[in-house]
Amino acid sequence: MRIDLMAGASLAPAAFRGAPEPTILVFDSGLGGLTVLDAVRRARPDARYIYAGDDAAFPYGRLGEATLVARVLTVMEQLVATHRPDLVVIACNTASTLVLPALRQRFATPFVGVVPPIKPAAEATRSGLVSLLATPGTVARSYTHNLIATYAGSCAVTLVGSPNLAGFAEAELAGTPVDDATLAAEIAPCFVAEPDGRRTDVVCLACTHYPLLLPRLEALAPWPVAWIDPAPAIARRVVQLIGGAPRDAARDASVHGAFTAGTCLTAPLRASLAARGIGEIAVEALPLPMQ
Repeated sequence: MRIDLMAGASLAPAAFRGAPEPTILVFDSGLGGLTVLDAVRRARPDARYIYAGDDAAFPYGRLGEATLVARVLTVMEQLVATHRPDLVVIACNTASTLVLPALRQRFATPFVGVVPPIKPAAEATRSGLVSLLATPGTVARSYTHNLIATYAGSCAVTLVGSPNLAGFAEAELAGTPVDDATLAAEIAPCFVAEPDGRRTDVVCLACTHYPLLLPRLEALAPWPVAWIDPAPAIARRVVQLIGGAPRDAARDASVHGAFTAGTCLTAPLRASLAARGIGEIAVEALPLPMQ
């Protein structure tokens, strides 16, 4: 079972709402934002879309915080100047928790981010046992711990920092999936059984890459749990900010893809992207400086 994360924040200025055929840029370090792109496109099928993947710096978890902030600001400067989006979705937990304040200070463009879905998990659990499946950086970040203290104080939250799952999701799209045993071992720490019979019943997918693997995660789970996917809530937030689609809106068949290195763009991956509506792909080169 999948549970959607509700989003909340103040609305954008009324003058922005209802803009005809808005341009929406969805940004991630790699391919995880594709799950968010799908949800936003369903909500605003009339919009123009750019999907931007900073694959030159993937994965973001390996970067220090100051380096990551500087990197995202640099990439966004180029993307905003090139594509002039009306709204940007930061479809990456790591970038959202660290860089959103700096982005909002630098640019007039509205930004929508994603954060670990602790609050809806605490509301959904019946056993009181919740697992947060994230990157090691998100698990360690004080932002995450503050969310748990604020919204899930009555729950036992198991933090699972997966070093490999985002890469497994990218491999899945590229046509080289990992085997079931490897994937099952990666998620096994999420499933806790207490002596009193209580078991984990909610798993938060706190990385946008992870829903790419959701059918396999559901099949490999040792027992059924609710999986919280943030993508539908991000789409609802976008509609809050720019308004809904006209009733007669038709879905644009093509999305422009932009990557900062393009080394990930194998033939199988290009086919996967085309199946998701990304028919035009460009490399807007922006190498990661030497550390």
